[in-house]
Amino acid sequence: MPLITGMRGTLALATLRRHPARTALAILGIAVAAALLLDMVMLATGMRESFRSLLLTRGYQLRVSPKGTLPFDSEATIDGASAIVSALRANPEILAVSPSLGTTLAMPGSALPSVFTLGLEPDVQGDYALDTGDDLPVPQQATPDDQPLPAVVNRSFLLRTGRRLGDTLTVSAGLDAQLRTAARSRRVQLRGEARFFYVPEETPVLALPLAEVRRLLGPTYRDRMSLAMAGTRRGDSAAVESVRRWIAETQPRVTAISTETAIRQVEERLSYFRQLAFVLGAISLGIGFLLVATLVTLSVNERRGEIAVLRAIGTPRTGVLQQVLLEGLGLSLCGIVGGLGLGLLTARWLNGILRDFPGLPAAFNFFVWSPQAAWQSLLLLLVSGTAAGLLPAWRAASTPIAHTLREDAIG
Repeated sequence: MPLITGMRGTLALATLRRHPARTALAILGIAVAAALLLDMVMLATGMRESFRSLLLTRGYQLRVSPKGTLPFDSEATIDGASAIVSALRANPEILAVSPSLGTTLAMPGSALPSVFTLGLEPDVQGDYALDTGDDLPVPQQATPDDQPLPAVVNRSFLLRTGRRLGDTLTVSAGLDAQLRTAARSRRVQLRGEARFFYVPEETPVLALPLAEVRRLLGPTYRDRMSLAMAGTRRGDSAAVESVRRWIAETQPRVTAISTETAIRQVEERLSYFRQLAFVLGAISLGIGFLLVATLVTLSVNERRGEIAVLRAIGTPRTGVLQQVLLEGLGLSLCGIVGGLGLGLLTARWLNGILRDFPGLPAAFNFFVWSPQAAWQSLLLLLVSGTAAGLLPAWRAASTPIAHTLREDAIG
């Protein structure tokens, strides 16, 4: 039996090699369909997984923002931040809390007139990963007015300002546009370069100790924050949801958003991409099916006489059926192997284009390789391509022997 199957596989391969140009074009078409299907599966599943990975970069499953807003969705801030943070840290189910305050500071005399600034507590911050240089000092201590504040910046800040680590510059708050004076100014020293997870890569960012940012902004901001991230001791969904409900009940001035809720909200905003991915994925399956069905049908029609001879010398119908199905399987398999490499290349290229959209976090990706989803989609295409040979295979196996031989002889 294995010998017979091997012979039929050899015959199927010989049939495909009989018309190399036609076979090569068919394989190329299937490879393109496979690449499109793979890319659409990566797009449909990648955004969700990428956003989940982004939110859980430092293990914080909850975001506490001003009532009725998304994190940094507006310039609203939370007053009485110290009491809220203390209450959260007192909850035994909460492992860590990271408050932050976002604002824009002016930089007089710099090539960059203003910069987005984050006030953070260095020991619990979850907004960046340090690449080079020194981090913000821990524990936090008030920096004397005659000494520069320690600062961490991103690569975009250094490129836009032409500065290097170790340089000092002036930042100002409370700028009067008419008088061109600032209510408060401080010198800052660039200590480290970091990658900020939630800020677009092209946006210059300056990170300072939270207490110093509050001092710069003045008395109005002495106890304010824009956001607090909280991490629970147990990471399962039930535990996170329990803590979220507790925050909603005990802290009525804020909105607590879990990772799962944030993912659902983002999916609603990006639903167009998912719908497009499903439509194009279905089209790629249809293209692969039609390509295999067309080529196998042409091959069977050209070899009706040969098939009739095989039947006349004793080849069973199942043998003919198996040989034709092997042709479809071979075409699909070769196309999928080529489509895998092509799909990964095009996904990388398309991801670079889509990531250029303004306002996207630097760590966000549209196309993410998911082994399970990718192999399932390619297996579906393989099954579809193989099934495409069923009709021509059945027609070949049902060929009337005497009538076909007579026609072939007369023709």
